[in-house]
Amino acid sequence: MNWLNSEAFTLFGQHIIWSDMTGNILGLITLALGWRRSLWTWPVQFLSGLVLFAAFYGHLTGSAGKQVVVMAVALYGWWQWQRTRNRSGDGQITPRFATWRERAAMVAAAGAGTVAVALLFQAYPSLSWDPWPDAYIFVGTIVAMYAQAKGMVEFWFAWLLVDLVGVPLNFANGYAFSGFVYVIYGALVLWGMRDWWLRSRKAARPTLEGAPA
Repeated sequence: MNWLNSEAFTLFGQHIIWSDMTGNILGLITLALGWRRSLWTWPVQFLSGLVLFAAFYGHLTGSAGKQVVVMAVALYGWWQWQRTRNRSGDGQITPRFATWRERAAMVAAAGAGTVAVALLFQAYPSLSWDPWPDAYIFVGTIVAMYAQAKGMVEFWFAWLLVDLVGVPLNFANGYAFSGFVYVIYGALVLWGMRDWWLRSRKAARPTLEGAPA
C-alpha cells in the first residue's frame, strides 16, 4: 500500500498525497450523507478509516491504531441508525438536541480523553508527531461520531471545533488537500447543521389532536 503515501499531483505548490486526497473525498461524501441522514454514512466512514489504516500501517502505528477506533465507532453508528431509523416518517433517523446532561458528559469525556490520550502520545513518541493537537483531534472526532450516531445536532458543532485545529495541523504536516477542501467542509457542516436543527424542531413540535397531518 505504499502508493497511498505517494504523490498524486501538485496543486499551488503543495504536494497532494493519495491517502490524504482519498480520505478527504470520502470524508466529504460522509458529511453529505450524514446531512441526508443516510445509513450509507457509516459504511463510507468505515471505508475512509480503512484507507487511512492501510496508508499508515507499518510506519505510523499510532495513526493506524486511531483508524481502528474510528472504524469501530463507524460500526456502532451503523448499528445505532439501523436500529432507530424507522421511528421517523421518512425512514431515516430523527435529529434531536442533546440534553444538558448529555452535553456535560460529552464535554467531560472530550476533556479527560484529550488529556489521557495526549499523555499516552507523550509517553510513546512514535504514536504521534504532535501529541496535544493530535489527541484533541482524535478524541474530538470520536465524540463527534458518537453524537452523530445518537442523532444529536451537536455533532455538527463538534466537527467544527475539530476542524479549527485539524486543518492548520494538516497543512503544517504536509497534508495540503485537507486545507483545500476546508471551504467545502465548512459549507456542508453549516448546511447540515441548519437542516438537522430545523428537523429537530419539527420533530419536537407537538401535533394537536384533530389537526390536519
